[in-house]
Amino acid sequence: MPIQQSDVLYTAVATAENGRDGRVATDDGRLDVVVNPPKELGGSGAGTNPEQLFAAGYSACFQGALAVVARQSGVDVSGSRVTAKVGLGKNEEGFGIIVEISAEIPGVEEGVARDLVEKAHGVCPYSKATGGNISVTLA
Repeated sequence: MPIQQSDVLYTAVATAENGRDGRVATDDGRLDVVVNPPKELGGSGAGTNPEQLFAAGYSACFQGALAVVARQSGVDVSGSRVTAKVGLGKNEEGFGIIVEISAEIPGVEEGVARDLVEKAHGVCPYSKATGGNISVTLA
């Protein structure tokens, strides 16, 4: 269920200039990066790109969700790592993205780790936002 404006605890603000071949920055100045299309899409690849930024945000958010569900389950996931691979490709509407999420959870049995990843996917705000909109695979 979507949250309402009255439920918002924090709002991030970022502004892009010149789309995929320009600059994106947050209003507080903590993030200010040059964006360029990757070489695979005919760009210079000199800067970052929206897919990398999305992968960074998704992996960080998912890592936080993993920590929450692990704590609730009494499992220590310290030292764990979450990787998000974001693919960009053509579809019927033009372009779309797909995501693969993987987690390395040292010292946790594989079945328990898989269960935690599935639970994290159920509570992660990025996973909720992409649900039914893009293909997300848990690896």
